[in-house]
Amino acid sequence: MENKSLKEFADLTASKQPTPGGGGVTALVGSLAACLAEMVCNLTFGKQKYLEYSLEINEIRKELEIIRNNLLECIRKDEEAFLPLAELYKQDKNSERYAEKMEEALRNAANSPLLIFRYCLRIIEIDERLAVIGSKLSVSDAGTSVMLAHGCLYAAYINILVNTRLMKDRAYAEDLNRETMKQLDEYAIKALDIYDDICGRLEK
Repeated sequence: MENKSLKEFADLTASKQPTPGGGGVTALVGSLAACLAEMVCNLTFGKQKYLEYSLEINEIRKELEIIRNNLLECIRKDEEAFLPLAELYKQDKNSERYAEKMEEALRNAANSPLLIFRYCLRIIEIDERLAVIGSKLSVSDAGTSVMLAHGCLYAAYINILVNTRLMKDRAYAEDLNRETMKQLDEYAIKALDIYDDICGRLEK
């Protein structure tokens, strides 16, 4: 899926095909948020004005490359997790081991958006730092990155909920919901604060 052209990906998303859906699109947007943050690093690294941050910028840049590639991989992971779940929805609920298979499929389907969610938390943390040490000429890209990651948190969260709501293991489901909601509340505010700070600097 990740090797398709942008147009092919968009056409498939717009079609009635089950994938890519919300999870795959969120993974793609998350990877673009990482790309923009990585671009800030590349526009900063080696510049005389920011030499004191060179080592830190280089480490951040390497981490972001891993994050964006992992997020692209999540497009495939999301598709692979959803398809067995879609097949189970078509089966007789009274068939042998149906409940057990469904529970396993729901957990697997929730894992991909959970990964995306966690990667985007980290992107927001990185953007917060890049807004301070990154090139001032690319600060708007850090602001764009942080807002893309902000949106991805909400998108990933709702793709977790759509699976946890059907789980029979309510303790597991509610723990996962509670953990992600707490982080969503914290990092959504953080992302908006970073964005407002960047906008305030640009408006001066």
